[in-house]
Amino acid sequence: MDLNAKLDFNVVAVDQGETVNLLLGVAAPGLEGERRRDPARLQVVLDRSGSMGGGQLVTALQAIDSLIGRFHPDDVFGLVVFDDEVQVAVPSGPVGDGSAIRLLLHQIYPGGMTNLSGGMLRGIQECGRTADGRASTLVLLSDGHANRGITDHDQLGDFAAGAGRDGITISTIGIGAGYDEDLLDVISRGGNGNSHFAENGDEAGAHLASEVDGLLEQVAQTVSLTVRPGDSVSQVRLFNDLPVSSIGDGFMVELGELVADEERKLLFEIDVPNITILGPAQVCEIELRWVDTETMESKLATIPVNVNVVPGDQAAGRIRDSEVETEMNFQAVQKEKRAAADDLARGDYDSAQRRMRGNSRIIESMDLAGMNPKDMNEWEREKLWMAEREGQISSDPNSARKHMKADYHNKNRRRGRNPRGED
Repeated sequence: MDLNAKLDFNVVAVDQGETVNLLLGVAAPGLEGERRRDPARLQVVLDRSGSMGGGQLVTALQAIDSLIGRFHPDDVFGLVVFDDEVQVAVPSGPVGDGSAIRLLLHQIYPGGMTNLSGGMLRGIQECGRTADGRASTLVLLSDGHANRGITDHDQLGDFAAGAGRDGITISTIGIGAGYDEDLLDVISRGGNGNSHFAENGDEAGAHLASEVDGLLEQVAQTVSLTVRPGDSVSQVRLFNDLPVSSIGDGFMVELGELVADEERKLLFEIDVPNITILGPAQVCEIELRWVDTETMESKLATIPVNVNVVPGDQAAGRIRDSEVETEMNFQAVQKEKRAAADDLARGDYDSAQRRMRGNSRIIESMDLAGMNPKDMNEWEREKLWMAEREGQISSDPNSARKHMKADYHNKNRRRGRNPRGED
């Protein structure tokens, strides 16, 4: 694992406090040849309520069937289905040759209401039953609103966060126009997983396949950052919307799992105090902790973050780092995207469209031609995405909001990951 820290300004004026921005890159290693791995553990929690009877349930089950053949015999798979009742359709256990699982899949049919909480909690229990202290992935698929059992969003988010602390990553896939994107967003945030929007069953199958891709290519689990501000630094703030826990001398950030060749980006603001002594000064220290999936050993990497304190006339001529500035712009766009989704929830379509147009103007003002090809393509795709959403706000605001919520999650919380199966 590689840690890279870059400040927008690495020099500050003596005896003059200010705020600097830190871009932290976390890069996972690639897969080289045959790599031994611990058995993968996947738990699917599938909505089989009556609304899934229009072909979406069949498509989801077909996707699961096709994915079974990708697992090793000793990988662990389980399936919980729910309508108004909860059923363990496939008890969590080794996949074997997959034939027993496939027989059980053919016995699942649409049912009644939507006891989403019961399905999720039963899935978490199944993960815990077979985890043996190892990390697991739970994927929740639903096309509706929780209308049975526990329906409070915050409470379900707390359940997901508790599962996350026990090593269970929870991702969500919302299907169609009728699901509760706010609820699934809270769950995926608490479970430190991915959030997907699928317009139909085929897209849901593709997103489920992307989750299996990530699971089978994991190189690091239970990844976390510990940020310790320097003695005189008043505050360090994380821009990304990630689970954070305060500790005595700083805070911890949960990153979940990393897959091969993944590069994650995080943006921080650091309030640098009035420093009266010229020369290098440490403003914070960052520790990265993870479990290597090949050796199952705990690893640690540490990086100090320093500024250089110089006379005021030297600091006056400094130039902001272009890479950090680009990421600041990118996250400002994501923040407006989330605000636009909130506008749509209130029915304020005009405000949402203004935010989309404002984001487009930010992108148009940037020198895309001067960027490396990867970054330029990312911004070009972002510009296209904005134009599509701006038009969709008038024609289909419900779908526009679902796209906004899922896209914000992937580009702010899971920043740097390129979800498989998506552009």
